[in-house]
Amino acid sequence: MASKTAAAKDIITLHGSAAIVSEFFCYAANSILYNRAVYPEESFAKVKKYGLPMLLTQDESVKSFLSNLACQISEWLEAGKLQRVVLVIMSKATGEVLERWNFRIETDAEVVEKGVSREKSDKEIMREIQAIMRQVASSITYLPCLDEPCVFDVLAYTDTDVAVPFTWVESDPKLIANPQMVKLHAFDTKIHKVDTLVSYKNDEWDEEE
Repeated sequence: MASKTAAAKDIITLHGSAAIVSEFFCYAANSILYNRAVYPEESFAKVKKYGLPMLLTQDESVKSFLSNLACQISEWLEAGKLQRVVLVIMSKATGEVLERWNFRIETDAEVVEKGVSREKSDKEIMREIQAIMRQVASSITYLPCLDEPCVFDVLAYTDTDVAVPFTWVESDPKLIANPQMVKLHAFDTKIHKVDTLVSYKNDEWDEEE
C-alpha cells in the first residue's frame, strides 16, 4: 500500500503542473521583491517552503495582486497558452526599467492536447526549485544595488488567440538597452519547463574620468 502511495506522488497532471508553476512564480516574486528591496524588510513574514526559509509580503495590495496573478497564470498554463512571465522592476521616479526577471515556459503540447500525464519525483522538482530560490536570495551578490525607490510590474506573453482579461492591459515589452544578463537554474515538471534569466541595466563607467 505504501509503495502505491509513493508512486501516485510521481504522477504529474496538467492541472498539478500548472499549480506547481503558478505557486513557484508567486514565491519567486515575493523573494525578488524582498531581496531587491522593492518593499521594506519589515513588510515581509518568514515561512518555510521548498525546504527553505522564504519571505512573503504582508502588504494586502501586493498579496491580492500576486494571488490574482497566480490564478490567471495557472489558467493560461492549463490551456497551454503561456509562453513567458516577466517581473519588471522600475524606477518609481522615472519609470526607467532597471531589471527584468524573465521566466520562459515550454509546455508539453501532447499533454495539453491529449490529457496524458507525466512522471517525475516531487523531491526532484523541489530540489530544482530550491536551486532557483537560492540564486534569487543571493542576487545581491551579482546584481547592482537599487539605490532609489522602485516599483514593479508583471508582463505575460501568451499565444495571440488568448483574450486579454479585463484586469490586464496591452503593454510594451519594457526592455533594457544593452543589458547585462545572468542565467539562473531551470526546473521541469515534465509538462512545463521554466527557464529563468535576469537582465539588468548596465551602468558603464566613463574610463576617461
